[in-house]
Amino acid sequence: MPEQSVDIHSAEKSEDFKTKTAQDGIINRVFKALELRHSTAEGIRRQSSTNYVDWELLFSDPNLSPSRGSTMQRTQSIMEFQQLMKNDAKSALRYELDKLGNTAEKEYREIIKKDLANFETLFKRFLLKSGPSIVWNDIKSPPEGYIKSYSEISKPTLSGTEKHLLSKLVVVKLNGGLGTSMGCTGPKSLISVRSGLTFLDLTVQQIESLNKKYDAQVPLVLMNSFNTDDDTNMILRKYASCHVKIHTFNQNRYPRINKESLLPIAQSCNDPLEAWYPPGHGDVYECFVKSGLLDKFVKEGREFVFVSNIDNLGATIDLNILNMLVNPPEGSKPCDFVMEVTDKTRADVKGGTLIEYENKLRLLEIAQVPKEHVDEFKSVSKFKIFNTNNLWMSMQSISELTTAGKMEMEVIVNNKRLANGTNVIQLETASGAGIKNFHNAIGINVPRSRFLPVKKTSDLLLVMSNLYELKNGSMVMSSKRQFPTTPLIKLGDEHFSKIHKFLGRFANIPDMLELDHLTVSGDVTFGKDVTLKGTVIIIANHGERIDIPSGAFLENKIVSGNLRILDH
Repeated sequence: MPEQSVDIHSAEKSEDFKTKTAQDGIINRVFKALELRHSTAEGIRRQSSTNYVDWELLFSDPNLSPSRGSTMQRTQSIMEFQQLMKNDAKSALRYELDKLGNTAEKEYREIIKKDLANFETLFKRFLLKSGPSIVWNDIKSPPEGYIKSYSEISKPTLSGTEKHLLSKLVVVKLNGGLGTSMGCTGPKSLISVRSGLTFLDLTVQQIESLNKKYDAQVPLVLMNSFNTDDDTNMILRKYASCHVKIHTFNQNRYPRINKESLLPIAQSCNDPLEAWYPPGHGDVYECFVKSGLLDKFVKEGREFVFVSNIDNLGATIDLNILNMLVNPPEGSKPCDFVMEVTDKTRADVKGGTLIEYENKLRLLEIAQVPKEHVDEFKSVSKFKIFNTNNLWMSMQSISELTTAGKMEMEVIVNNKRLANGTNVIQLETASGAGIKNFHNAIGINVPRSRFLPVKKTSDLLLVMSNLYELKNGSMVMSSKRQFPTTPLIKLGDEHFSKIHKFLGRFANIPDMLELDHLTVSGDVTFGKDVTLKGTVIIIANHGERIDIPSGAFLENKIVSGNLRILDH
């Protein structure tokens, strides 16, 4: 790599360099790094994890508190040096990725090298980061008409057009996640959630029910990761006789990056799985196109894809939204992207929301918000809706944007720690962030019933209870529930966070039809046929245990201390 230099002499002579401004610490590190850089023949081109990256220096805002005179010279020095650091990081990564690609088996080498080239592009976008990715004062509320109410698009009858509508649709479920957060091994989609049925079982039932009812052929497509692909394909055999054609494709497998050196952990393509990661569900665009399935479906005359998380039990095919896409209202432009949003509650304060930014509809995630505005972002009064990640898109638009390299999404940095203590980063993207690339995107404010994710055992308790009824693979709130909101449930991590522990704490699931709020903390078990109403708080003291006896009726009660019923 050719030697580059920075003119630092004028800055060195300046007494201002010693002042206690916010830049001084950064400037001092610039000098130290420059001395290191010029003291080695190869510069700071890193090829091992023993060299460290100064993150604050690499990503600091050089324009922090700018003023005239010497400060402007210092700002220029920082900017120049930051660019040198980034160039070195790119060069070092390229060197390591080339070595990594050459370790692949010959028959897969070209494919893997192309994937690594895509990762390199993602890495370069990551290096462009400098401070928050948005300017807070430039945020605007979406213009009128860009967030439609679900009632605006609902029709009392579709006049027998359901089969035609469904002939235009493909369903993609994001199936890359594992069930490790709930103590399970293997794909999360294979966790039993209701009556012995898994997320995947319920998804197949939902689509099969519609296909049979309307004599349709809606295909189901699963986007797997390298973590879930083998187990998923093995289980798909049991659906061979179902009235649903099931396809799969894999998202990318990218190398985890050592946080200190910004180099790949993997030394070989055959390194253990922990050296690799699936880079978030923003992968769906590129990988759907790359698989050839998108082109296949377009040639069959299909036009739209409905993408959602497989663990969102509320994300079912909605014929009203599909009808609006296939048959746009007179005088309106056809939509090429629909994001389902719903009203935010205090439980959803971290969820992404829709804004207008730089004259485009855009998804704003909490990671993009400057620290001083995070509380404002969480405000239910200012940001009233959040993204459900139920997305409807034109497949033709996906193809055109992806092929032209115009599908841009913000890079999410996910910090992880490996079992050996190594700090790594995963560079990811989110599918909802793709909204800004489409020409006529809108949001639809849907009923809360379309957002029923199962992320924790507290969510599992809800869907296993009599609050919900199972109809053709869909979870429907019981008609016996007098109000449409779901209870707020908080279960203690130590005794309830893992499914095997959670299930062992209930002889059967309590009656929760009239429950508003449940908090359980400590060593607590529930007997058979327990009824919970109103607000119920159960807290076992450390080292003690509470057994709620069979047949117990708790309404607006706090139970604390210890309570144990022993057989006589």
